[in-house]
Amino acid sequence: MGKDFTSALRPAIVMTILFAALLGIAYPLAMTGIGQAIFPSQANGSLVRDAGGKVIGSTVVGQAFTSDRYFQTRPSAAGEGYDGLASSGSNLGPTSQALVDRVKPDIEKRRAEGVTGPVPVDLVTASGSGLDPDLSPEAALAQAPRIAKVRNLPVERVRSLVTDQLETSVLGAPHVNVLALNRSLDALTR
Repeated sequence: MGKDFTSALRPAIVMTILFAALLGIAYPLAMTGIGQAIFPSQANGSLVRDAGGKVIGSTVVGQAFTSDRYFQTRPSAAGEGYDGLASSGSNLGPTSQALVDRVKPDIEKRRAEGVTGPVPVDLVTASGSGLDPDLSPEAALAQAPRIAKVRNLPVERVRSLVTDQLETSVLGAPHVNVLALNRSLDALTR
């Protein structure tokens, strides 16, 4: 009995060490190397830098813009807002009273900012991850009059900026990256 156990233990230990080295060290290093070689920007977080090289955001993770001078992103359900460590949706369904209670103040805020007509849903509800960097064209265009007024620009110029920034993915609807849009807005008014 003892000899069978000893003879079975040695291959089990060797295989455990082999697979730990292969799958715990070699494979992650290979994937990291391939990612850095082929897609270095994406592998490093799709970071956006200003003219001085300082990181100001990411094209794939939303961030809060609170000033009236900027297009504002959708609300975040991730921690204190756009916290990548707390990425998650609110899990509130369309019939949830908690969702209705959370959305009402956001609708009132948007109305106070001058949004008329139906309020685009992505201005008052969080995305599934809570980190969405994009808005629908309708949500961005609904904010154009406020931004035009604050920045003393023609509203048509701001709307044109939104349409210039439209992106369409293969599987998704048209969208606007809010960070890119706000950077274009700043470049426009310098």
